[in-house]
Amino acid sequence: MTTEHPAAAVPDRLFDDDEREQRWRTRFTAVRISRPDWARDAPDRSAYTSNASGTTEVYAWDRATDLHRQVTSRRSGTHSVALPPDGETLWWFDDTDGDEFGRWVAEPFAGLADGARPEPAVPGVEDGYPAGLEIGRSLTAVGTSTDEGSRIWVHRKGDDAATVVYFHPEDAGVGALSEDETLLAISHSEHGDSRHPAVRVVRLGDGTGDGALVAEKSDGEGKGLTPLVFSPVAGDNRLLLLHERRGREELLIWDPVADTETELELDLPGELIADFYPDASALLVWHTHAARTRLHRYDLTTGELTELDAAPGCIGSAEVRPDGTVEYTSSSAADPSSVRALHPEGTDRELLTPPGERAPGSVAVQDVWVDGPGGRVHALVARPGGGTADGPLPTVFSLHGGPHAADEDRFSAVRAAWVDAGFAVVEVNYRGSTGYGSAWRDAIEGRPGLTELADVAAVHDWAVAEGLADPARTVVEGWSWGGYLALLAAGTQPERWAAAIGGVPVADYLTAYADEMEQLRAFDRALFGGSPEQVPEIYRAASPLTYVDRVRAPVLVLAGENDPRCPIRQVDNYLDALAAAGARYEVSRFDAGHGSLVVEETLRHVSTEIDFARRMVG
Repeated sequence: MTTEHPAAAVPDRLFDDDEREQRWRTRFTAVRISRPDWARDAPDRSAYTSNASGTTEVYAWDRATDLHRQVTSRRSGTHSVALPPDGETLWWFDDTDGDEFGRWVAEPFAGLADGARPEPAVPGVEDGYPAGLEIGRSLTAVGTSTDEGSRIWVHRKGDDAATVVYFHPEDAGVGALSEDETLLAISHSEHGDSRHPAVRVVRLGDGTGDGALVAEKSDGEGKGLTPLVFSPVAGDNRLLLLHERRGREELLIWDPVADTETELELDLPGELIADFYPDASALLVWHTHAARTRLHRYDLTTGELTELDAAPGCIGSAEVRPDGTVEYTSSSAADPSSVRALHPEGTDRELLTPPGERAPGSVAVQDVWVDGPGGRVHALVARPGGGTADGPLPTVFSLHGGPHAADEDRFSAVRAAWVDAGFAVVEVNYRGSTGYGSAWRDAIEGRPGLTELADVAAVHDWAVAEGLADPARTVVEGWSWGGYLALLAAGTQPERWAAAIGGVPVADYLTAYADEMEQLRAFDRALFGGSPEQVPEIYRAASPLTYVDRVRAPVLVLAGENDPRCPIRQVDNYLDALAAAGARYEVSRFDAGHGSLVVEETLRHVSTEIDFARRMVG
């Protein structure tokens, strides 16, 4: 860092009255629990993550005794956990201070002996960024990504070390392992487009011939295939995939041994993802449309499609237990998330009740469709005053990360905090977002950043014209890709914004490309149409650093020191340029990676953002 940058203030409190102050903080400090996963052959042994300790960590749950045990306790938290089929051990991903680079480690499900430490789960595997994991009864397939490329390793119980069955300089990862552990599906981008992968299935023999090609499937340029899961029935070689042959993500069943396939044409708008029921007679289908996700059951014999009578709200993760019970998470903008169980007879109840005070609810969101330069743009609007306040209001345009993601009608403690602070919140599912078809998602290719902001501008114009947003008090805010867009907006749309807030952003794209993890370099090459050496002008046009001299609004940047996705050096370059240009800006640095799993750190981030916005818009 070449310049001493002004540090952003962290207010002691956001609200004068105790009730509102406690409410916004409780939404973050209230205990949250992820949907528990379970061991395939020992379903009473489960694992989940929770913030109960003040940091997101891994927990083990023995359903037979209802005993819960905190497994990890690390300064920056832990969010990745897996269970082998027998449930004898519990695996978690061990990185350093949130840098995402490390290895899977294992410890006994019942806990380590005093003084013992977890052991590497798969001996002989290099440290790297995770690229998929499938744990079988007799072997494990694990993927690693480094600057050299992608490797897939296979380890058999009793062997001294894992062996490499696949390597390529382009991005690849473990896709799925067949129930009898003889077939491994690999998602790869050897063709150079990691955003539209192909699928290869290889044979896993006795250890001497691992990696022999069984079948390859590609749908050609601009059409990805994503392996989801093999049938859970031994000897059944059917592989469930996502395809986009008709302009959206749909379902396909492929038998790579017999080389037969069946497209499943479900009469549902939007996009789909699915998993097998335990006996492979049906699929559990997530259906996403217009920022909402619901669950269906699709009978593979009769073709009957039935919506499940799950709790109201937007469905998160879900899985079917051996007895047919569907365990899932559900929330809405107004109602915090709950972990629930829908039993075969139709009874639906909360599965795990978090201890302590429940998170307070918030306001519902309003759907808005705005004509944009590339088609109709979907946005979600939340208003203060119990959701009914009239404008013009100070308004924050909160832009999601990804870019291949979407804002949905789910509970967000961050959105709720902005609303409590008196801001209207507008979330824009710009071109590049998922859930609106392949063409919408891919429209940013060759012109990332500026394409999304054209959609944001259209929604901004609508919000001002409708009297919702006060044009003199609009803030653009986001994290990750959303943070990148916020900084780009500050330089390319200076007349629109009273303040810009970028959390863990790309700020200098050329330097970011040089320092980021290889998986993201592969993504960028596919998105931009090449590397910075091949298409330098496209990278320059997309980089916030290019427009620093045009920035007029005050800027807040929040950055993680150990971030492998949006590395710190490129953030420092941008801050140095802001200083040289005489811009008004503040910075908040924290000792973690791409965001934080520590509740108190998250509270500091949110209070810093809202305090900054209030000071800038009055």
